[in-house]
Amino acid sequence: MLVAALWVSGWLAFQFPGPAWVRYGVVGAWALFAVGTAVAVGRARAGRWPGPVFVTVLVVTGVWWLLVAPRQDRVWADDVAQRLKVVAFDGNHVVLDNVRNFTWRSEDDHDVRWERRAYDLDQLRSADLILSYWMGPTIAHTLVSFGFADDRYLVFSLEIRKERGESFSALGGFFRKFEMTLVASEETDIVRVRSNVRGEDVYLYRLQGMTREQLKGLFVSYLGEARKLDAAPAFYNTLTSNCTTIVYELARQIAPGLPLDYRLLVSGYFAEYARDLGVLTPGVPFATLKARGRITERARAAGDAPDFSRQIRRGVPGIEQGIEP
Repeated sequence: MLVAALWVSGWLAFQFPGPAWVRYGVVGAWALFAVGTAVAVGRARAGRWPGPVFVTVLVVTGVWWLLVAPRQDRVWADDVAQRLKVVAFDGNHVVLDNVRNFTWRSEDDHDVRWERRAYDLDQLRSADLILSYWMGPTIAHTLVSFGFADDRYLVFSLEIRKERGESFSALGGFFRKFEMTLVASEETDIVRVRSNVRGEDVYLYRLQGMTREQLKGLFVSYLGEARKLDAAPAFYNTLTSNCTTIVYELARQIAPGLPLDYRLLVSGYFAEYARDLGVLTPGVPFATLKARGRITERARAAGDAPDFSRQIRRGVPGIEQGIEP
């Protein structure tokens, strides 16, 4: 009964229509009723069912859950306003529409640019794991940056698709509060906004041990995810469909034996998980990988320099040896 009551409370808090004071009033009334029902059941003989009103609320809420559908037509925040589109892909050459290339001066002051880009996957040379810490050491946003032979980088990031004026809530992510979107972006946008504008602490690790085909396969997996989300919207889920679990699911397509691990949920420790899988630079202690992979200060010093990507990678272990199989 406690679990059911908490679930209904969360659903009402994030989905009940109207202003906040109305939602919280409804949640408070439900909480009082649920506690009263639980006490009544506890005082009765063992095995007694909750009252019919309690059960009715559970059933109605469950039906409501099933009827809420994700949408593509909301008034979205600027940074997630467009959907990534795979315009063309012949197995080697891909054309992407709506690659994000904003210039950020502050959260509310930025130049909006969504661009069409073409990439030759035969020129793929590297993949970097990027973790951006925004809420203490246990929670980080996970991104993967692909490097090409011409020194271009493309970053993929699964994010909530915020409505204008909306902000992220980890609890809301359990109750179908947010749709999700896959963003493809320049590092000067998606990395710099986190380190230089939002004040997050950012780390970069070179991924090792992949063949060219595996590297290409990981990139192509992101294209598949982009196509799915372009064709049909989906809800973000804090537990099962977030920025870290999507990396795991995509990587598992090229390495099916990847083990499940609590660090897929406690994303701040995802780099340690990658280390244990043997995909970070070998022969370097993790403490060194983390210390030298911290790019926060280098990103802030680089500012809007044209060689931003090169500057943030200075001293990162494994960068000099690349990805050559």
